Amino acid sequence: MLTKHQIEDYNKNGFIVIEELLSKNEIRQTRHIIDQLIEKSKEIKESDNIFDLEDDHSKSNPRLTRVKQPHLINNHFFNLIKNSQITKALKDLLGNNILLKSSKLNTKFEKGGSAVEWHQDWAFYPHTNDDVLAVGVMLDDVNLSNGPLMVIPGSHKGPVLSHNNSNGVFCGAIDPEDKDFNLNDAIPLTGKVGSISIHHARLLHGSATNKSSSRRMMLFYELSAADSWPLVGAPSYMKFTSPNDLWKQMKSQLISGEISTCPRMENIPVRIPLPPPSDYGSIFKTQKTGNSKSAFM
Repeated sequence: MLTKHQIEDYNKNGFIVIEELLSKNEIRQTRHIIDQLIEKSKEIKESDNIFDLEDDHSKSNPRLTRVKQPHLINNHFFNLIKNSQITKALKDLLGNNILLKSSKLNTKFEKGGSAVEWHQDWAFYPHTNDDVLAVGVMLDDVNLSNGPLMVIPGSHKGPVLSHNNSNGVFCGAIDPEDKDFNLNDAIPLTGKVGSISIHHARLLHGSATNKSSSRRMMLFYELSAADSWPLVGAPSYMKFTSPNDLWKQMKSQLISGEISTCPRMENIPVRIPLPPPSDYGSIFKTQKTGNSKSAFM
């Protein structure tokens, strides 16, 4: 699926963009389901375990920040990552044994869609090895004006920066004044609808507010090699109270191959995402209640 050059680019820079990978029918089906979810959100007045809402969300003008775990809401989203061209690309980067960690739809409506402050996914969920990545599916054309994902090439090979605020609380974002962060090195990842981005979990990235008149919806999946196990403190697994729950979760989200019960250990930098902020229901809540500093001015 991926060319040798694409694999080399991913390993060197920490990301790739594959243009118009999904079919028009796949995009049409996905958008139809999302439209139904947006319609459902009209009855929601406060953020809950499915919807994160913008401050100006209303029944007459529904505006979401995020739909959480869409693969648990409609099986179409799970099939999209398990049985599509995306799956083939993932095998070239992670091998045959692949686990889905989580999914999310970042809606980023026009004229005000929320920013995501600069961070490394790795800070949220450290693992025994870093064969961990995120796939972004572009459900709208992504351009320079509607809040594209921005990345710093090669930063996945550098340190894991602190994502704690001045009081020591995990805030889910780096300090823009960190000596190892240089916004001038950032580049945007743009593309036509149906394109995908893939970025390494340790890559520094963020996205600005959407101030344009066009929507920018992206569906994100976070995945890992099946021998990459979460370390203590990774919040995506802390909700489970028994080994049975954890095993059931992992089996249900197996994308390809088999789960390994022998974690592959690598000598890589790790930070545990603790102590938590008052609300860690999503990165938006974590960054807000953790009083993160913004690099987008």
